[in-house]
Amino acid sequence: MKRILKEWEGAIMSGISYMIPTVIGGALVVGVPQLIGMCFGYGNLSKFAKTGGFFHILYQINSVGWIGIGLVNLVIGGYIAYALGDKPALGAGFIGGQLATNNQLGFIGAIAAGLIAGYVARWCRKIKVPDKWNSAIELIVMPLLTVGSVALFVGVVLTPPLAWINNGLTSWVKYMVEQKTNAVLLAAIMGGMIGVDLGGPVNKAAWGVGNFFFIEGIYQPCLYTNIAICAIPMGYALMSFIWPKKRFSPELLEMGHNNLIMGTFGITEGAIPFMMKAPQLIIVNVLGGALGSATGAFLGVKSHIPPLGGLPGILTADNIFAYLAGIFVCALFIAIVAPLIADFTDKDSSGEESVSDDDIELNIQ
Repeated sequence: MKRILKEWEGAIMSGISYMIPTVIGGALVVGVPQLIGMCFGYGNLSKFAKTGGFFHILYQINSVGWIGIGLVNLVIGGYIAYALGDKPALGAGFIGGQLATNNQLGFIGAIAAGLIAGYVARWCRKIKVPDKWNSAIELIVMPLLTVGSVALFVGVVLTPPLAWINNGLTSWVKYMVEQKTNAVLLAAIMGGMIGVDLGGPVNKAAWGVGNFFFIEGIYQPCLYTNIAICAIPMGYALMSFIWPKKRFSPELLEMGHNNLIMGTFGITEGAIPFMMKAPQLIIVNVLGGALGSATGAFLGVKSHIPPLGGLPGILTADNIFAYLAGIFVCALFIAIVAPLIADFTDKDSSGEESVSDDDIELNIQ
């Protein structure tokens, strides 16, 4: 059972990794035309759907971005299936992912479709036939069984319970973000998860949950994760500027400065070198991410269009102060606390300066 769960985790993470550029690309192509329209006083581009001219072009580009966001479940289902069953499972996974969108099964339905398609394709490889029938297995039998299984189990058997679960989950999240106390708790959990492994499975799970609700038009969870994603590397950047240089090795000092760029564009991996130097910093990252996201939620951060990540997120946030305040609180917490519990110099654990071969000089007389 443990092996199966580990396999599921790997497959789901694979699906999420393929989904990331899809949702980011879609969000950017939605957001940029929307921002241009807002500069001219048009918050809704749909009014230009049947007109001509510049704003109609913006509407068309904006619509393409929404198509990209709408492919999230398709991509997840397809690449979960691919991770388990290779190319024979890919088509059925795509179909199952789109089925999840059409039947309002959400990402849970897409995951189920990917797992079913992947395992059925894997089983089909065990079918033994004479060599002359191998092509028939690959071209007819495998597509029939993989797509048929997805149609039967996801389209018929699992649709009622998965739709109920997805609708219930969506309603619960909407309720959470509308109630300030619950929103702060949800934000703290999601922000803390971002700080656990800095781009690893837990981080991606939180990010994925935030972005899965794009399709439902719920943007607050994504904003909560975006605050932590931006603020954690920003914290290490701020730390490298406010503490004396002697508190850092030259390499980590430079990496701290570089995190200014990493944080600006929401790349949490920039903080990894510091956590590798001092693993106990996971506590600081988790607490910092939780504090920052909770601060943003408490102050009412929200957006009416798909939010951008990093500092460019201020362009899509309706409450810019709340977004920036969340980033500042997290970054300041990390910048102050991290050097108090970790040694960022070149000293080893015994407190002695590390010595490289280049530092050794022999004087023979």
